Amino acid sequence: MYKRKVTGAERFFYHSPFSTVTMVARIKGLVTREMLEQAVLKVQKRHILLGVRIEDKQYEGLWFTSNNVGSIPIEVVNRQSDEDWIKIHAEGAKIPFDFDNKPAIRFILAQSPAISDLIILCHHTICDGMSLAYLARDLMIHLGNPELEPKVLPASEPISMENLPKDALPSGLIRFFIKRIKQKWADEIVFFNQKDYEAINEAYWDNFNHQILSIELSEEKTKVLVARCRAEKVTVNTALIAAFSGAQQILFGKKPHHSKTASAVSLRARLPHSPGEGMGYYALGLEVKFDYKHQKSFWENARRYHKKIGTNIPNKRAFGDLPAFLLMDSNIYEALNFKKLGKLVRPEFTHFEKLHSFSKMDDVIIDLLKRAGMETLETKLLGTAVTNLGRLDFSREYGNLELDRLIMQPGGAFPLVHVDMVVGAVTCAGKLSLIVEYAEEAVDPLTMKKVKDQALNLLFSQSN
Repeated sequence: MYKRKVTGAERFFYHSPFSTVTMVARIKGLVTREMLEQAVLKVQKRHILLGVRIEDKQYEGLWFTSNNVGSIPIEVVNRQSDEDWIKIHAEGAKIPFDFDNKPAIRFILAQSPAISDLIILCHHTICDGMSLAYLARDLMIHLGNPELEPKVLPASEPISMENLPKDALPSGLIRFFIKRIKQKWADEIVFFNQKDYEAINEAYWDNFNHQILSIELSEEKTKVLVARCRAEKVTVNTALIAAFSGAQQILFGKKPHHSKTASAVSLRARLPHSPGEGMGYYALGLEVKFDYKHQKSFWENARRYHKKIGTNIPNKRAFGDLPAFLLMDSNIYEALNFKKLGKLVRPEFTHFEKLHSFSKMDDVIIDLLKRAGMETLETKLLGTAVTNLGRLDFSREYGNLELDRLIMQPGGAFPLVHVDMVVGAVTCAGKLSLIVEYAEEAVDPLTMKKVKDQALNLLFSQSN
């Protein structure tokens, strides 16, 4: 049996309605339910976190356990077009995970005889974007070769205080403030359960509508972009952030949050005990301020951003606030979402009184939200947040199947209304796939379509 404590960093996302990471694998060739069910059983053996549920021991913390774990939900629906996955994903993302009884993941196969989209929805507590990329590849291996036995990976070491680079360890001052916050919360602590989570999950999706714009570049167009970035001495990641942030600033002026960007950084290779290709949460967003200079060309702006983000990011910067999450090691960050969303819960819910009362309490949680400028859902924190998994050198052929492309939706650490847009990017089978996710309550669809078109124009115009 496998059992370990959920770290403070992992439980940062626990019970969060909007922290679902999604990977879509577009597969040429026939994939049946039976094939998928067998492949899922194989990858469960390979990745330990696909076979655990979460046990809440309140004062003793959360624990991953492989004892009495239910099966992973698998659904099969008909596929009619390349855009079907967007609607299927939108509905699937609203379904709460059964943390108490099942692994925090589900699969939906949008199926047709010639081509299918395998949609993987996984909670951020047990994964990051790269986790799902490796998982999609592992599923392809077993779909293409059903007789193959899985290569079981050792249980990955999570990010912990013992598994941090020395130059990322928190200072004595941070430790002092964390200790004080924990002491205050110990006097006020409120515990939340699965029913509480289901209540705020429904409340969130009743009040907020996420929308996705999908951009699927051909292999040829991907080559053109990569070549241009190389010639301009920037990375594709740099160009993407500069393009979407720049498009927003060009079209709609410079509101204070427009210049605030975030770029996801993988922490896997930085850890003393790297997880390799294992499942888990091993990434963080790096915030960079970027004022687009209208008098300069797009590629000059991209080079400016490239210099700002740097090529050798020091560990202290890359790990950011994550060591503080580890030190907190309680449900305090989980409580942030209940504080913000509790007031949206409808009165007919049995837990309405508890959640509504908690949302109004003047306590250390509201102090933390105020310090972060997040005490209301109207606050804009970022203009653009980008997660780019880069180029993945996966095989294209798996038996009689072909992996046509991967598409990734990164999920979030806080409600999407705090960010104008989240961009997910991944290059696989030679093709770059992009999604732009936004909340209609923060930005209207026409505005986002203009931003998308302007960003693509910046990236592919020959004159800028």
